[in-house]
Formats: sequence, C-alpha cells, structure tokens
Amino acid sequence: MSAQYPVSRPRRLRRNPALRRMVAGTRLHAADLILPMFAKEGITEPQPVASMPGVVQHTRDSLRKAAHEAAEAGVGGIILFGIPAVKDARGSAADDPDGVLQVALRDVVAEVGDSIVVMADTCLDEFTDNGHCGILTPSGDVDNDLTLERYASIAVAQAEAGSQMVAPSGMMDGQVGAIRAALDAAGHGNLPILAYSAKYASAFYGPFRDAAECAPQFGDRSTHQQDPAGPLEEALREVRLDLAEGADAVMVKPALAYLDVIAAFRAEVDVPVAAYQVSGEYAMIEAAAANGWVDRERMIMESLVAIKRAGADLILTYWATEVARRL
Repeated sequence: MSAQYPVSRPRRLRRNPALRRMVAGTRLHAADLILPMFAKEGITEPQPVASMPGVVQHTRDSLRKAAHEAAEAGVGGIILFGIPAVKDARGSAADDPDGVLQVALRDVVAEVGDSIVVMADTCLDEFTDNGHCGILTPSGDVDNDLTLERYASIAVAQAEAGSQMVAPSGMMDGQVGAIRAALDAAGHGNLPILAYSAKYASAFYGPFRDAAECAPQFGDRSTHQQDPAGPLEEALREVRLDLAEGADAVMVKPALAYLDVIAAFRAEVDVPVAAYQVSGEYAMIEAAAANGWVDRERMIMESLVAIKRAGADLILTYWATEVARRL
C-alpha cells in the first residue's frame, strides 16, 4: 500500500522538465517510425495530395530524395505504395517486374541500402481499375481464393525487386499463409511478413484513397475489412490466424480509434506490434492546425505517444521524418 496525502504527493515527480523526462514511462524513438510513401508512374514533378497537406505522389527522383532524408533522420522503415499509369481488373501492374512499385523498390534500395527497412504494401486496390482489393466475381464480390493467387505472385515480385519486408493489407482469409508459401518456394524464406491483422472498414481512410487513387468504383470493403463495431475477440482471432500462418509482425489499422485493439494485441502476441496512424488522423490534425485551432507539434507528439503507450512497437505515420528529426 502506498502512503496517502499529505505524505504522498504525486506532483513531486512532475515539478520540472528534467524530472518528467527521467520518469517518463513512454518513449518514442526514430527507429520506431515507418514512413508511408506513394510512387506514381508517368509524372515529372511531385504531385501534392490536396487532402493531406505535405504529402505528395512521388516521381522516381523525389522518392529517392525523400527516402534518403528519412534514412538520414533515423526513421526505422519505409513502406511503398505504387500508382500505375494503366489499371485493369487483374491489377496486372502489381506483379510486373517493370511496374511502378517494383521500380520504386529497386530505386529506394539502391539509394538507402540497409540503412532503413524498405517494405512494400502487398495488395491490389491501387492497381485494379475497379479500386477493389482483389479479383471480382461476375456478381461483383471479391473472390478470396483467386485473390490469394495474385497476392502470392505480387509478394514474390516485390521480394525479387529488393523489398526487405512485405505487408499484405487486403484482409483476405489465408493471405499470410499463401504469401509465406510462395516466398519460401521462390527462395525468399528469410523475407519477413508484416500482417495487417486488424484492418477496419474505417472512415479514416478517405484521404489515403486520394493519395493512392484507389477508391472503390462501387460498393465498399466491408465484406473483408473488419467492422468497427465488431467484437475485440474477432480481432484477436484474426491475429492468431496470421501468426499460425507465419506472420513475423502484426498491425492494427487505424491507430487512435483502436487503441484498445493495440493494447489487446500487445498482451496477446510475442512478435512486434505495429499501428498505422492513417490519412484521416493526419489530415484532421493538419487541418485543425492550419486553422489555428490546435498546437500542431504538441498534438502530433501526443497522438504518437498515445499509440506507443497503448502497446505499439512500430508506428506507420506520415510525420515519420519530421518527428524523427525532432527526437
């Protein structure tokens, strides 16, 4: 039992910045951060994303420069998303060795080497002409098992382009196992998988779909992404399945609205837990700051600390380079 007031005074340890820093229970490090970046085929200048101030669709040159800056700042990783010039129902560009994402992977790995972990999003929504995450049936549903074949091929193409980790985000049943088997068979048994284990059908993704040009042309993704009102046990079931299939690290997406899920994952698993501070979280803070309603830097740091305190080992954030420099 601890002493009671007036003997016990918790404020004693909050009296000055040095004391607060010494006893801080949550610490951010630059290496905890992963920077999402968008590579767009066929552009000659970086294209600003209107709904995400400060974020751009990169050219090959600007992508290399941004990757170098992230590595120099001490950021732990980069995750790349590709936007092809031509899309079709199969997402053919996704596993094309000369497709935009594979070119981006080779460029970035050549620029930064092993100084930062270079990974790729392994999905189809940026590559299909319908904006969905997989192959569609004649009735317009996503065919889970046909989609797994595409994911397996994409993961191998990414590995052969130099990706140091793959991150399947489509929320198809069995995706981790299919990708693990394909990577192993292709001689990439040492390549780790970061599984999007709890990815919710969230309203917080809106600005991302501008950046990645992947809004569904009809319907939504509620048949495969998790219901925001779904039970916590459903998320835990998903993460257990991914681990059984060979996931090396797991992710919760979005982050701030799902801190309880992050905490539950941290208590459940013995692998790294990542959380994605998504585009809507980023855009809200940037918009409020632009209007003078909030202290931008304090809110960025507070939001990241909250995600870290909930149990995330890794945080995907569009502020990764900026925050890494500040740390």
